Amino acid sequence: MSKRFKSCAALAAALLLAATGADAAADVAHIVWKDLRPATQAIAEDANLPMIAAKLPDHGETLSLNLQDKTIQLAGYALPVDRDGDLVYQFLLVPWTGACSHMPTPPPNQIVLVTPAHPYKMKQAYDPVAVTGVLRPGMEKSQLFILDGISIVQSGYTVRKAEVTSVGSVPDTVTLPVNSPWNFLNKKKN
Repeated sequence: MSKRFKSCAALAAALLLAATGADAAADVAHIVWKDLRPATQAIAEDANLPMIAAKLPDHGETLSLNLQDKTIQLAGYALPVDRDGDLVYQFLLVPWTGACSHMPTPPPNQIVLVTPAHPYKMKQAYDPVAVTGVLRPGMEKSQLFILDGISIVQSGYTVRKAEVTSVGSVPDTVTLPVNSPWNFLNKKKN
């Protein structure tokens, strides 16, 4: 009888753990970049160029507070801030390739400062990734080391202890227009 009780208890614990995990996965809000800006703010496609902070009346500092402290998943491009070789300890998640280093910086409400739960092995800057974790609005400044010097980038959101996974593409990415001097940054599909 004792073995049978232990087996039933182990099965019940496993089912409870599986159910809890399923509930946690169901509580993840899959968001896109437009969810991080006020509904009244123009989107990048409206201007035929990626949105930059200097073009906005509030400089992109108006944040979306309705996602505060929610577990989210957002896909974007990773730009390393703190790295050692191919291990990245902190990065900026941005909505298009070239943002912050090769072209003007997006507004803060379109930049997320991400600290992975475990160092993320990055193949190259602007790897497309999905980040899952608790979103916290709040301005933070990061030093970004680029070829022509140091740039200070202000992000509007942070996700700490994030789970980071590589993705094939970013669903709502901005594709730079053909006449843009930065159109070489458009990621090619494999």
